[in-house]
Amino acid sequence: MDAWLPTLRTLIAAGLALLLIMLRLEASRFSAAEYDDALNGQAPSLRRRIAWYAIGLVIVTAIFIVHPSPQNDFALGAGDRPAAILYGFLYAAIGTATALGIAFYRYRRLRFPDVWSYPGALLNAVVTAIVDEVAFRGAVLGLLLLTGVNPTAANLIQAILYALATRLGAPGRNRWLLLMALLIGVAGGWVTAVTGGIAAAFLGHAVTRFAVFLSTGHAGQFLPRGREVEEIEARRRPPQGWRVIGSRESASRDR
Repeated sequence: MDAWLPTLRTLIAAGLALLLIMLRLEASRFSAAEYDDALNGQAPSLRRRIAWYAIGLVIVTAIFIVHPSPQNDFALGAGDRPAAILYGFLYAAIGTATALGIAFYRYRRLRFPDVWSYPGALLNAVVTAIVDEVAFRGAVLGLLLLTGVNPTAANLIQAILYALATRLGAPGRNRWLLLMALLIGVAGGWVTAVTGGIAAAFLGHAVTRFAVFLSTGHAGQFLPRGREVEEIEARRRPPQGWRVIGSRESASRDR
């Protein structure tokens, strides 16, 4: 009976990981998805977000407790610490550069959000990165490798599953951000394999997501062209050098 215990515990941990993936699929119901800030222009529900964070972190903790060897099977740890630091910061630098490129492509400038929104966006980037890395670069990638799937194929499979779980491929959502989600998945899987742990993938993922928010003003989904507040306001203003006849300013000057 004792010989079967590690296998049973591994299966339970895999079931918990499946719950974590289901929670990720339902992130929008808890206002914790990347695109929630663009749905109605209102601040996401704090109580629902906290509930999502709490459920996700409880499941993550349970996986660590239940699995007999989370580091070996699911790479749930730092792995090689010097390599994790090196690749984590390299991943973060590339992710930040990508976020800046997206901002200049879409807006031709950096579009910094209101300062009051920074803490919530940072918390969401960190917690969603924890959930994503444990679920996809940890459990999914680990299980695929345990079943004998080719490492490159396993990495691509978990990256595609991750991109689908973000729901960034739904109609009306930005395809560049779907591509970025795929790249986050592939890069995360690669650095996990190189370092032997998910720490580097977590660092790069969290920094990339927060960099997108800082440079574009959105957590992960842009409004269509012409729908941003400043774009609407620009259309309402007269062309530069024109004067609106009958305006209060012109009337006061005529006097």
